[in-house]
Amino acid sequence: MIRKSIGLLAGMLVTVAVYAAGAQLRTDHPDTYTVHRGDTLWAISARFLSKPWLWPEIWQANPQVQNPHLIYPGDVLNLSFINGPRVGLQPRVHTEGEAIPAIPLSGLRTFLKEMRVLNSEEVKGLPYVVGFEEADLRGTVGRNVYVRNLQAEPGQRFAIVRPTQTFRNFNGNDSRDNGSDLVAHPLDSDVSMVQTPWKEDFRADGHYGKGDDIGTEVSVIGTAEVLRTGDPTTLLLLDSKMEIRKGDRILPIDEKPYDPYYYPHAPKSLPGNARVVAFADAYDAVGPHQVVALNIGSADGVENGQTYSVYQPGETIPDDVASNSWNRGTGKDVTLPQEFVGHVMVFRTFDRVSYGLIMDGLRPVHRHDKLELPE
Repeated sequence: MIRKSIGLLAGMLVTVAVYAAGAQLRTDHPDTYTVHRGDTLWAISARFLSKPWLWPEIWQANPQVQNPHLIYPGDVLNLSFINGPRVGLQPRVHTEGEAIPAIPLSGLRTFLKEMRVLNSEEVKGLPYVVGFEEADLRGTVGRNVYVRNLQAEPGQRFAIVRPTQTFRNFNGNDSRDNGSDLVAHPLDSDVSMVQTPWKEDFRADGHYGKGDDIGTEVSVIGTAEVLRTGDPTTLLLLDSKMEIRKGDRILPIDEKPYDPYYYPHAPKSLPGNARVVAFADAYDAVGPHQVVALNIGSADGVENGQTYSVYQPGETIPDDVASNSWNRGTGKDVTLPQEFVGHVMVFRTFDRVSYGLIMDGLRPVHRHDKLELPE
C-alpha cells in the first residue's frame, strides 16, 4: 500500500520558509539531507538551524504543511536561496510506515504514564492500601487488595501510586547562587519501619520538614478494579510494575497522561531561580534523552514544549593568586562564570513542578543546574 504526503496533494513541491531568514542558518548547514529511520525533527533542524527549537516556526511558515510529523524516512530535504533561504521537501511516493517524530516520544511514553506531582496534603488524604487477601505481605496481580476511604462503584478502575520524593524550596543562610535552597527528599515507603508510610526521609542537611513545599512526586505502579464497596473496599489487582505495599495510595486513572505531539519553542519569560531539582532515572547526573524534574510549573507560566538552556553554575573558589599568602585556600572568594550544558524541553507540567527531556548537551546535567532562555 502506498500513499502520498500532504505536500503532494497538488502535485507540487512543498517549500518551507526558514524563520528569521538566514540569521538562524548554521554555517555548516547541508544543501541536501535525506531523512533516515530513527531521525527526529529536532535533530534534522539542528543540521540546518543554529537554534533547533525554532523548527515549529519553520513548518508553520507554510500553511500547506498541516502536520510537521508527516515527514518520512527517505524524504529528501533541499535548501535553496530563491527569495531568501528556504527548505523544501522533494516530492516522492511513500511506502506504508511511520512518520518521524519531533522528539523521541517512544522514550517518554513509559515515564509519562508513571509520574505525577500532587500537593503533599493531597497525598496524605488519598485512599490507601491497608491489607491484602489471605493476610499476604504484599499485593500481587490477580489477588485482592483492601483500600480504606475510597468512594467508588463496582467495576471502576483506579491507579495505585507510590510517593517517591518531595520537592522543597528552602531559603537557608547560604547566599551563594548554587541552588542550595532546593531539595528533593526521598520518601520512606516501609510501613513496618516508620511511624507512617511515605514520611520524608530524615537527612542532616538542615532542610528536614522545613521550607516551602512545592509538591510530592508519585509513581503509578499498578491498576486495580473495584469488586465490592465498603470500608475497606475490595479491589482486584489487574497489573503492577512491582509488589504493592500497605500505604500505597489510590488515584483515578489518567486517560490522557501526555500530549500526542510536542512543539519545542522558546518561553516568553524566565521564572525566577529556575533549576533542575531532581532526576527520574539517575542518581548523580543525566545526559541527552533522560528526564529531569524542574522547580517551575504551570503556576509560573510553564507549558509543554518550552525549551530552556541549561547552565552549570560557576564554582566559588578562593583567589590564591591575589592573596599573596603561603596558606592556600585563604584568598578572597571569586565565582567562576556559569557554563552551558545543554537544552531541556518541558513535556509535562504540574502546578509548581514540571518534567523535561534533555534534548542535547555538551556535558552531564546535575541537580541545581540553572535554566536560562534559549538564546
